[in-house]
Amino acid sequence: MFSRTNGRTAPAAWRQPHAILWATAGVATLGFLITLEIVARCYAGIPGPLTEQAKEMIFAPKPGPPYAGLALMMVVLTWRQRFIAAGVAIGIDVVFALVRWAIDARVADGHSFGNGALWVMLGYAVIAVTRRSGRERVLLLKGVGLGLLLVIGRKTGDTWLLITSKTRPAVLDQYVATADHALGQPSWLMGRIVEATGPVGTHLLGVVYAQLAVAAVVVALYQLRNVEAEGRFPRHHLVRTFLVIGLLGPGIYMLFPVVGPVFAYGPGASGTGGVQWAVANLWPHTPPALSAPHPMLYDEITPRNCMPSLHTAWATAIFIHTRKGPRLLRYAGTFWLTATLGATLGFGYHYGTDLVAGVVFSLTIEVALRSLDRGWDRSGIQLVTYGATVFTALLVSYRCLPVEMAEHPWLSGPLLILAMASVVHGYVRVTGLWEPKAAPARRPEPQPEPA
Repeated sequence: MFSRTNGRTAPAAWRQPHAILWATAGVATLGFLITLEIVARCYAGIPGPLTEQAKEMIFAPKPGPPYAGLALMMVVLTWRQRFIAAGVAIGIDVVFALVRWAIDARVADGHSFGNGALWVMLGYAVIAVTRRSGRERVLLLKGVGLGLLLVIGRKTGDTWLLITSKTRPAVLDQYVATADHALGQPSWLMGRIVEATGPVGTHLLGVVYAQLAVAAVVVALYQLRNVEAEGRFPRHHLVRTFLVIGLLGPGIYMLFPVVGPVFAYGPGASGTGGVQWAVANLWPHTPPALSAPHPMLYDEITPRNCMPSLHTAWATAIFIHTRKGPRLLRYAGTFWLTATLGATLGFGYHYGTDLVAGVVFSLTIEVALRSLDRGWDRSGIQLVTYGATVFTALLVSYRCLPVEMAEHPWLSGPLLILAMASVVHGYVRVTGLWEPKAAPARRPEPQPEPA
């Protein structure tokens, strides 16, 4: 519990201020998950994220997050430990798959792998507490926490979306669609373009849209590639931004519920909404006519997850965090942002105004997290305040001034783009000032010639 340092008794690692900060963050996260579990059960009548995650320890989990979380956890392990962890996880999954096959258990979506990754992460948490000490224990617990946060984050997001559909019967799509006249109804335009590309374009954009988390994990693994060698995590990395965006975004959904063009003005992307709830079956060939908007009732299944576009916010974060990587990673970040914007509009999941709000939302969170790491200064406080103000102004204008925006598109459209561009410019300028400047090489003093 205590160690000797230069004849003095030093507190163990868990008593150090930094460890206490991490422990506080862990307790706060657990408290949030418990609160969300209670809210989901009491107000929406559905299981919460803790229940759903506990079920996946035995039952077949959704594909993707478990092994992505395991990959993030393994950044704190040596290569030998990584091979052992991966082998054990795959072995456990094989056993689970054989048992399910033997008892003819039904597997959702045909996926039966992922339990092994969850059990290995929990196993390393036990190892960290019982077999490690000091900085090694703290580092391993951070790795396990990072991996489990990615996994539970998916469940938390799914629960939030179900809560929005159960507790927000009226949606504000007519307001957003009216305000979207200022931008020329880009979702209808992109919808027709994607339709014209045929199955190739649709499949490519579908893969990009669905695998956004995979792209984020690839970028995060690059950023965290030296954690095991250096014995510490970098002060700021993509996973933190991703988690905060996913934590705060659904709260905005509760305040501004919107289902998206393909649901409100079309048949629904997968039939969950359908034309019986839509204003009319217009998307993507007939832009809606300008009329006085009002809240409209919608089903209790479709998530109200449009304002802001979190896919745009996450893709923007990926783009930002690839700027200092190798050329291939920078190209990939640019492609993923461009393709994500095309997919969100072209599949009818978002309005153009959602994307503008998503960019501002992402940049504001990114600056806040960077300021938290480096210490708050005047430039950071000003930019976070400005970004939050612009974001609030966007939402207020969409709700209170949609008709005025639609009637004066040549004024309101450029103002929307200018507001977003001003936040982008502020981010580039402020973060550029934060970058360490290389000191010029000192010229050697001239030596006096010998007499």
